[in-house]
Amino acid sequence: MTTSSKRYMSGLVSDANPLAIQVIPPTGLGQSYPRHYPPSQGANRQTIEATECSPLGLPLSIREVARMIGCSAWTIRQRHIPAGLPHFRASSNGKLVFFREQVVAWILQQQKKGGSS
Repeated sequence: MTTSSKRYMSGLVSDANPLAIQVIPPTGLGQSYPRHYPPSQGANRQTIEATECSPLGLPLSIREVARMIGCSAWTIRQRHIPAGLPHFRASSNGKLVFFREQVVAWILQQQKKGGSS
């Protein structure tokens, strides 16, 4: 009996090709090509329309408000929030959330006062 036949009988040699085992694709990682399956436009459109017709308007981040006003996020935090820019903080350490209609109303009020904040 040769050494290779002893290994085969003992189970140390497998018939599987190691390269074929490595080709198994991962599963459960989501879509393989998301452009083939775009999200449905109807579901997103309903949530956007519902948000747009709310009295507060769309929620904005501090960077979006800064871009809207034309300054930096630092200026929003250090100058405009203490001057009364309306904002919402979800928790003590939560990020600031601004609502578009409130920000626009605050800007119009500041312009009517004639002063800069």
